[in-house]
Amino acid sequence: MSFVETEERRALRAAVAELGAKYGPSYYVEKARSGLKTDELWAEAGRLGYLGVNVPEEYGGGGGGIGDLAAVCEELAAAGCPLLLMVVSPAICATIIARSGTEEQKKHWLPRFADGSVKMAFAITEPDAGSNSHKITTTARRDGDGWILNGQKTFISGVDEADAVLFVARSADQQGNLRPSLLIVPTDAPGFTYTPIDMEIVSPEKQFVCHLDDVRLPYEALVGDEDGGLLQLFAGLNPERIMAAAMGAGIGRLALGKATAYARDRQVFKTPIGAHQGLAHPLAAAKIELELARLMGQKAAWLYDEGDDAGAGEAANMAKYATAEAAIHCVDQAIQTHGGNGLTTEYGVGMLAGVVRLMRIAPVSREMILNFVAQHSLGLPKSY
Repeated sequence: MSFVETEERRALRAAVAELGAKYGPSYYVEKARSGLKTDELWAEAGRLGYLGVNVPEEYGGGGGGIGDLAAVCEELAAAGCPLLLMVVSPAICATIIARSGTEEQKKHWLPRFADGSVKMAFAITEPDAGSNSHKITTTARRDGDGWILNGQKTFISGVDEADAVLFVARSADQQGNLRPSLLIVPTDAPGFTYTPIDMEIVSPEKQFVCHLDDVRLPYEALVGDEDGGLLQLFAGLNPERIMAAAMGAGIGRLALGKATAYARDRQVFKTPIGAHQGLAHPLAAAKIELELARLMGQKAAWLYDEGDDAGAGEAANMAKYATAEAAIHCVDQAIQTHGGNGLTTEYGVGMLAGVVRLMRIAPVSREMILNFVAQHSLGLPKSY
């Protein structure tokens, strides 16, 4: 692994940063506050091939890895346009289908993931099975040549703008440890309904509760093997953590950029406030924390792209933890640097606080990451 990105990766970052600057924070916030979607940015990113950099070339993608897609996600977030569905649709869903899907599923879905013409949500969390996926009660029952799906999911992102949702279920007769069945459910399938969850987060992507009432699906809706085990599921969850870390890194960079620009220009006692160590040192410390977290994210992506799923799992969890903490520090210090202006709409810093605070909770909580590291990295007894 090199600690210097390839020329191709750097060129990709520069091109995506240029696209992000074309839209910028004002575009993103206006869409979010008015209840609209970032369709124009998504469509242009798809046309330019940025949403499909990790899709195999034979299916219309760029043939790159999750590290390339993470770079796209980070640069858009750093430009003020953190696209949450990038974490879900091209990262989780496209990766699972590319790894475990049938040839027919790959031909149908992957080219459309690559050009951005399709969005797919991902549903695993349930009201009574948050971090404990083994308590999932959503069931898929064989019925003739198809499936009948029943259950409920919560905090599912972007269902209202998705063409389909990849649901995690268990076979109706399955007991004991979860051996997940993954099924693609069109959002217009009879028996599938969803209701919005009111959130305090400023984001174009909304959260939903999904209800499945005797949803009938063809057998071909199954992705991978029935009772396929956790490996086919974590083929998508490791990229999810890597992408969440990338988004957090981008938001941290955005906040630091705003803070340092303000600290260079703002004068109160005849010198710029950035000359005072009381502000300069906390900003420098936040920068160090963020760069360390970014390195772990790049390590996780490299391990994943090299096929080391176990190593990638450890690094991805650590990267997500570290980046959430660093991003929170960056945003908090950016608000403090701006003083009262940090909470005004004009400067666009305060609205970042809710977004990065959520990163300590989702897509996996900091406590569950600490449990993972304690058990799997340190060899301590399982505590839950």
